[in-house]
Amino acid sequence: MELKAVGTSYRRWAPVYDQTFGALTRVGRAKAVRHVNTRQGKVLEVGVGTGLALRHYANGVEVTGIDFSPEMLRKARAKVTEHRLSHVTELRRMDARKLDFSDDTFDTVVAMYLVSVVPEPEKVVAEMARVCKPGGEVVIVNHFARDEGPLARLERGFAPFADLLGWHSDFAIERVLGSEDLEIVERRRFPPFGMFTFLRLRKKPRGPLV
Repeated sequence: MELKAVGTSYRRWAPVYDQTFGALTRVGRAKAVRHVNTRQGKVLEVGVGTGLALRHYANGVEVTGIDFSPEMLRKARAKVTEHRLSHVTELRRMDARKLDFSDDTFDTVVAMYLVSVVPEPEKVVAEMARVCKPGGEVVIVNHFARDEGPLARLERGFAPFADLLGWHSDFAIERVLGSEDLEIVERRRFPPFGMFTFLRLRKKPRGPLV
């Protein structure tokens, strides 16, 4: 998807996102946040959207959120104010392909339902790995295409409507597994219908300088 299409899609979705796609994705979001809370430290949520996850982070977690959509960010900021979320330190508008953070900044970098809606997802994951500390984790929750079966055919059928839907129904998991800095720790499907995948990647420690 082109960045302009992403912006248009999420401007359209922002007023009803929490009640529609947000409700459908609640289980995966809760699973990701529960895991992040066990890790503590500095967290970057890439694609924070309307801030549905923000009030579920533990107080010991220091959360920074970024998103490209100003409409989504307005809703996220309203949640921070309404619920007095002191653990949310910053919400910024940013292109996930070029994160404005130094290398090795965050203990955990999490992206929920993001990688199949952004242009150049390989660049996005590479940036997530860059800003993650060595030994830290990149956590991704997303829908990934199936190889076979009726759901795979359905995914391929919806693929031409990506710009309208706001996400790629036939998005291949291989597109987020190419970073040499990351190794798979956990990969698990979950309800509804095994539609979404919880993917946990660890940033490899750097070897000794020669």
